[in-house]
Amino acid sequence: MSTETTEFKPRLSALDATMIVAGGMIGSGIFIVSSEITRYVGSAGWLITAWLITGFMTITAAVSYGELSAMYPKAGGQYVYLQKAYNPLVGFLFGWSFFSVIQTATIAAVAVAFSKFTAYLIPAVGEHNIIADLGFIQISAAQILAIVLIIFLTYTNTRGVKEGKIIQNTFTFTKLISLFGLIIVGFLFAKTSHWDANWTNAFAAQQDVVNTAADGTSSHSWMPIGGTVLIGAMAAAMVGSIFSSDSWNNVTFIAGEIKNPQKNIGLSLFLGTSIVTLIYISANLMYLYVLPMQEIAFAENDRVAITAANAVLGNAGTIVIAVMIMISTFGCNNGLILAGSRVYYTMAKDGLFFKKTAELNKNEVPAYGLWIQCLVASLLCLSGKYGDLLTMVSFIVVIFYILTIIGIFILRKKEPNTPRPYKAFGYPVLPALYIIMATVFCIGLVYTKPFYSLWGLVITLIGIPLYYIALRNKKTEA
Repeated sequence: MSTETTEFKPRLSALDATMIVAGGMIGSGIFIVSSEITRYVGSAGWLITAWLITGFMTITAAVSYGELSAMYPKAGGQYVYLQKAYNPLVGFLFGWSFFSVIQTATIAAVAVAFSKFTAYLIPAVGEHNIIADLGFIQISAAQILAIVLIIFLTYTNTRGVKEGKIIQNTFTFTKLISLFGLIIVGFLFAKTSHWDANWTNAFAAQQDVVNTAADGTSSHSWMPIGGTVLIGAMAAAMVGSIFSSDSWNNVTFIAGEIKNPQKNIGLSLFLGTSIVTLIYISANLMYLYVLPMQEIAFAENDRVAITAANAVLGNAGTIVIAVMIMISTFGCNNGLILAGSRVYYTMAKDGLFFKKTAELNKNEVPAYGLWIQCLVASLLCLSGKYGDLLTMVSFIVVIFYILTIIGIFILRKKEPNTPRPYKAFGYPVLPALYIIMATVFCIGLVYTKPFYSLWGLVITLIGIPLYYIALRNKKTEA
């Protein structure tokens, strides 16, 4: 008797789905990226504005996706929506980008972040401990630990969605409570308040400029900015906040395993993104309360949360934040790994991906898809280039978000009679506003970081010949 099946079973509740949304969003970003954002915009007002715009865009996109998830409540999520709104090629380009960069590079980066902060407690697993030097590549203990984490979580998720759910819920609850606790402790027990100083001239935007002297030494100074330069600076600054707020759409990929998906996916998208946005803005307000702008901008290795925790808790703050980030990244990666393989499963069902990824194992999960995702993410851990890849990720991800939300308008015309148990909130104004804001972000990113933005586009376009190769193979097999 075969141990494999081809259909998912709904086992996840609305709470489980919300924990996947929130858990997938909160990784290491909120602990780090505010330093870089501050160096681009240089003021409290614009720092919070970057997070407010990101939060608005995220929640708007999430509630807009609720309409699509209610229309097509099955595995594959965004891949399916793009396919329905446009054509199979556009859906495939998303799936290809998702496999080659978006999901796998994010898994790699989050795993390496786990390793880096584990090294605070166990220095032997740090980046400076080189395990092997192969000449063309050096392999550190941190990279090995990152790969071990990815393999462990992949194995756990091959055991069934129940096991993945337990890890997700436990770690997401823990990091939500920990983050709220850190924010409250920061406001209540900070030794010195920098609030008034930071909010004086709060919207006087300025950008960090590195000055290099003749002897090779460097120093920093602030240059006032405005107009189109400020728009470009905000776009570059928001790479960090958008990446930190990404992966909320992972819940749509596992629609086939959620109870009452027409209702619960939209609900989980709204609740999860709203909770995380509240935490992110509150955390940045706490940073502004306990640290001067200069220390936020130039925190050691951009670890602004550690600098803030030290200001409140002393040396114990380093350990507290290290443990919080370990918990956060562990839970985040579990959600990313759980959801990602469902996209490859749906692509394979369409004959556009490896055939075995369309099979579910005896535990009713796409184990083959999980393991090939594990392989690519592990290789990206070894490449050492995940930082560059993540810059590409932000550009590619937002391009596909724009296309998907435009798809809501297309499908209202194309499939007017398809049941819509939930309709996009604020349609057509809010979805249109998101499209405009996201387009401005992408243009600004191309202006300030053209190399990585355009390389992201190149990676996506490589999918075009791959699509026609897959089609040819599909016809040959038929």
